[in-house]
Amino acid sequence: METRLVFLLAALLATALLESKPVLPTLASEADHSVLAEVSVFETGNFHPIQSDVGTASSCSPPRSLLIFRPEEKGTYPVILFHHGTACQNSWYTDVLKFISSHGYIVVAPQLYGLIPPSGQDELDLAAKVANWLPSGLRCVLPEDIEGDMHNLALAGHSRGGYIAFALALGLADVSLDVDFSALIGVDPVAGTSKNNQMEPKILNYEACSFNFSIPVAIIGTGLGNKPAFPILPQTCAPDGVSHTEIFNECKPPCSHFVTTDYGHMDVLDDDIGLIFGIVERLICKGSRWGVSRDPMRRTVGGVFVAFLEAFFEGNYTDYNKILQNPNYFAPATLDPVQNKSEGTSCSSLSAMSVDEI
Repeated sequence: METRLVFLLAALLATALLESKPVLPTLASEADHSVLAEVSVFETGNFHPIQSDVGTASSCSPPRSLLIFRPEEKGTYPVILFHHGTACQNSWYTDVLKFISSHGYIVVAPQLYGLIPPSGQDELDLAAKVANWLPSGLRCVLPEDIEGDMHNLALAGHSRGGYIAFALALGLADVSLDVDFSALIGVDPVAGTSKNNQMEPKILNYEACSFNFSIPVAIIGTGLGNKPAFPILPQTCAPDGVSHTEIFNECKPPCSHFVTTDYGHMDVLDDDIGLIFGIVERLICKGSRWGVSRDPMRRTVGGVFVAFLEAFFEGNYTDYNKILQNPNYFAPATLDPVQNKSEGTSCSSLSAMSVDEI
């Protein structure tokens, strides 16, 4: 999605509100944490997540305002730096980020801009400044008995924020990074509006395994993201050639690719984002039908995050391998296709399809 999304909102608002009478689904109730010793990665975890807002005027002085989700229980936890999508609020990801935090993670979600996105380079440089703030800044905002493990630092993002995550990993920021990332997760990442109109700086070369980093990667795409919401508007929110399929194609092993068949680009957001702008934005992007709960999508995304990071941060591959081998037995949402580039695999033998073959 590009900034033209903003100009489509006014035109669609009247039609959307007159013709659509959404019935927002009720979220599934959480399990009783006190009686669970072990839970599935697709169910709420054993930790009790706490959300906090950190503004730029606080004594800890982050470069941009932040939402931080962390367990209430004392301990040291891996850290995830999560970037929001085009014109989205970081608070719209509360459900999925709380879910991830309940499994023992600290999630830092900066608000990099408001309604109108800056240039790709400016946004990327802001993201790099937030990343550099983490080692000292996170210590400043956390309680004394809770610590972020900066040796297990994951980079993540949704939509344009997914592009930002990959661009950071590729070292394309003009701001030098003072931190090292250990894993990368893209949620329906989008690198432009078409193959000939990529975001700048460009990340795609249309060559298999061309990305010049070797950290483990998980990509969660959507089955409906490349389809228009309305026949009169051919624009899609995750266009072929600049979204999850091609980004997976250019990743080196180890890299996995999961596609939530029945969900769309914005279905990872909370149901109750509240703002008319947010509702209309989801109408612009094709997604699940009104009245169909998006909770399975969020739990699937959160579960893949947790299983992937447990595998590569803790060496526990049990759940990750189960999802790869039999995804639709375990995941709440249908996953098809599921692809995996395992370590030691030759890129020339991989089955990932390039954009020219789509």
